[in-house]
Amino acid sequence: MIDDPPAAPDLADELAALATLAADVIERCRARALHLTVAESCTGGLVGHLLTETAGSSDVFTGGAVTYSDALKERLLAVPAATLEHHGAVSAQVAVAMAEGARSRLGGDIALAVTGIAGPGGGSPAKPVGLTYVAVADAAGHDVRRHVWERDRSGNKRDSARAALQLLLERLAE
Repeated sequence: MIDDPPAAPDLADELAALATLAADVIERCRARALHLTVAESCTGGLVGHLLTETAGSSDVFTGGAVTYSDALKERLLAVPAATLEHHGAVSAQVAVAMAEGARSRLGGDIALAVTGIAGPGGGSPAKPVGLTYVAVADAAGHDVRRHVWERDRSGNKRDSARAALQLLLERLAE
């Protein structure tokens, strides 16, 4: 007898788990009296949405920027044009620059950034669909992580948001 493949995660359950992660971020920021800002590209505002699902999130979440274009990354987040040209919008260097720019330009104590290729198009052998970088920046410096997801566009966006929130939780636990 052949076993059935494991069921795909239910979308409602997946979103509820993401909202729980975001609530944990809000509570940790509140406990440390930190103001949080975000800079998003491939997630298109999903991280900000998840953070604002928590009642009272305005105590710590000051807002963010959805900078899908390179021009907005430069103008709103002060990402250097040379960094975008040399490394590309989907790179560790740009993710860090986005986080640092969100922190300085948007006035947060800690900032989160996410940039990637959600798909289904836009990938290349060097930068495949699903490639995502998440970064966090605070007064102590920054951290950045690389991920490659293998789901559809929406799944890749949710995985990117999860990775971003988890990185932020790790940073807040230090």
